[in-house]
Amino acid sequence: MGKGMGAVLSRKKKADDAAAPPATGEAADSAPAAPAPPAAGTEPTTPGLPAQPAPSGECAAAPEPVAEPAPEAVVAKTDDPEPKMTFDYTLKPHPTIPAPEGPLMVCILDGFGENEFKDGFNAVHVANTPTIDALRAVPKRFRTIKAHGTAVGLPSDADMGNSEVGHNALGSGQVVDQGARLVDIALESGKMFEGDGWKLISQAFPTNTVHFIGLLSDGGVHSRADQLFGCLRGAASRGAKRIRCHILTDGRDVPDGSSVKYVEQLEEVLAELRGSGCDAKIASGGGRMKVTMDRYEADWMMVKRGWDAHVLGKAPHTFTDAKTAVVTLRGPEDAIVSDQYLDAFVIVDEAGAPVGTIEDGDAVVLFNFRADRMVEMSKAFEYEEFKAFDRERHPKGLRFVGMMQYDGDLKLPANYLVPPPEILHVSGEYLVKNGIATFACSETQKFGHVTFFWNGNRSGYLDAKLEQYLEIPSDKIEFNKAPDMKAREITAASKEAILSGKYKVIRVNFANPDMVGHTGDLAATIRSVETVDACVKELLEIVDQVNGRWIVTSDHGNADDMVQRDKKGKPLLGEDGKPLPLTSHTLAAVPFFIGGRGLPDGVVLRDDVPDAGLANVAATTFNLLGYDAPAIYKSTMVEMAA
Repeated sequence: MGKGMGAVLSRKKKADDAAAPPATGEAADSAPAAPAPPAAGTEPTTPGLPAQPAPSGECAAAPEPVAEPAPEAVVAKTDDPEPKMTFDYTLKPHPTIPAPEGPLMVCILDGFGENEFKDGFNAVHVANTPTIDALRAVPKRFRTIKAHGTAVGLPSDADMGNSEVGHNALGSGQVVDQGARLVDIALESGKMFEGDGWKLISQAFPTNTVHFIGLLSDGGVHSRADQLFGCLRGAASRGAKRIRCHILTDGRDVPDGSSVKYVEQLEEVLAELRGSGCDAKIASGGGRMKVTMDRYEADWMMVKRGWDAHVLGKAPHTFTDAKTAVVTLRGPEDAIVSDQYLDAFVIVDEAGAPVGTIEDGDAVVLFNFRADRMVEMSKAFEYEEFKAFDRERHPKGLRFVGMMQYDGDLKLPANYLVPPPEILHVSGEYLVKNGIATFACSETQKFGHVTFFWNGNRSGYLDAKLEQYLEIPSDKIEFNKAPDMKAREITAASKEAILSGKYKVIRVNFANPDMVGHTGDLAATIRSVETVDACVKELLEIVDQVNGRWIVTSDHGNADDMVQRDKKGKPLLGEDGKPLPLTSHTLAAVPFFIGGRGLPDGVVLRDDVPDAGLANVAATTFNLLGYDAPAIYKSTMVEMAA
C-alpha cells in the first residue's frame, strides 16, 4: 500500500434566518427543505444551511446525519414536453483501483497558488511549509493544474479564477460558461434587452428612476465595469429618463487605489448619457467589505449600511461628487484606507438633498453576476417579510432584478437579466445516489463554496440522510488581524469526522490564504499559510490512521503573489518607495497532490493530461474512491501504473 503522511514527512526535514423567506409566490413554494436539526450544543443557522458549531474555542462534534426525504434526480431542462428517462447515476467499480478501507479527504487550500515568481512577495514560497514541501517531493503524486480563464469557464485566459467558478468546476467535473461570459454574450447579442427581466425594468423608464447597484471595477470576479456601461447605454438608448448608480469600490480583485480611475470612467459614460438627454448620476457608494456586499449572513450590518445609503439616502458622509468622496474617504497618504473599506457615502445636490434615493415604482438592478455577495441585498429588496434589520422604508412596486438569479433553489431574485449557468449532474449527486456519505466543513467565509457552489449553485443538502455540512462562524474582523482565522477549529471538527467512520468523503476548505491574502498584508498572509500547512499535516496523519486516501489542492491563486508587478515581473513601488500590495487573485496554476496510507503504490498521476484543470478533479476523486468516473466528466488525472 502507499506511504502515509508520516512516511512522506520523514523523508524531508447561526440563529434562524434573519431574512424571512417570502410568504407567498414562487420563491416560497420552491425553497429547499430545511436541513437536519442541529445536534445538542449547536445552534440553527439560516434555512438551507447546516447547524452552527460550538462557540469559538470549542470543536463541534460531527453530528449524526438526520433522515430527510431525498430530492428527485436533476434532469436537464428541455423544451420537449415528453418526459425524459431519469438520469443514470450508477457508479461502477474501477477495473484496477480498489475502493479504500478508510475515507477519502478532499482538502482545498483556498487561494494557494504555484506562482512563477518565487521571491519575497510570494507568501506561499516564503512561508515555512514543511508539509506541502514534503508532498511536492513525492514522485508522480504532485502536479499543478489550471484554475483560471477558459479552464473554469471564464471568457479568456487573461481572467483570473475565483472561488465561485473554482468550486463549481471542482464539484461538477465539468467546464461551463460562467457568469462573466454569459453576460458578455447577452450584451453582444442584444438578448439581454429582449428578456423578461429587461422588460420589467423598462416599465420604469418613462416616469421613474432606474438604479444600478454593484461593484465598480474590471476585476471580473463579481462584475465588470464595461458590462455596467453596456447596461447603462442600453437603458438610455431604450428610453430611460433617469438613471442612478450606487457604486461599491473594490481594491480586492483590482489594485487598491484604482477606485478613482473607475469612478472617472463611469462619470465619462454618465456625461455621455446626459448629453443624449438622460438624467444620469452617481447617487451613493462605499467599500465592498464595509457596505452592501456581505455574504453567508456573516454581517447583516454591512447590508444595512448599503440599504441606508442606496435606498434611504442616509450615510455618515455626504459629497457633491463621487470622485471627491472616494479621494476624501481614502484619507491622507500616511494613513490610507483601502478601497475595500471605504465608509458609506451619499451624493447630494447643492441644497444637501440626496440625488438618488430609491422610491416607489423605481427599477433596481444588482449588476454583479456573481451570487454570493448579492443574496442578502436581494432578500432585502425582494422579501416583504424581512427581519434582518429595520429597513425603515421598503419601496412599493419596485421593478427589481439581478444581473443573474443568485440562488436557483430560493428563486432569488425572481427576475433577472441573464439566465445563470445550469450545472447538472454534479459529483455530490452521484455520491448520494450511490449511498456514499459526505462531511463538508469550512468557516463562514468559504462555507458556501464547499456546499452551494460545489453542488452546482444549489442551496441546502442534496440528501440530508447522507450529508453533514458544518459551518464554523468566521470572526467579524479584518482577517490580517487574526490570520489563523478558524483553521484550527476546522481541523478539529474534520479530524473528528474522519475518525467517526460515518463518512466516506470528507470535504474541507481552509479560507486563510485567500481571505488574508486579500488584505494585502504580506506578513499576515505568510502566517496564514504556515497555519494551514500545520493543519494539513494533522489531517493527513489522521487519514493515515484510518487507512484512507486524500487529495490536497486549491481553487485559485492569491497568497502566491502579494505585490503588483510590471510586465517583466519586477515589483512596482509607490510614490513613497514602498512596494504596491496586490490584493487580487492571481493567474497562477494550483497544486494537486494525492496520497494516503490507503492508496496503492501503483496509483500515480498520468503524464498524458498536461492541460488538466480544476474540472479534472471530480473524475480523479471517483477513481480514488474505487469507481469509474462518470463519462460526462473531464478526464481523470490518475492511473494504476503497469
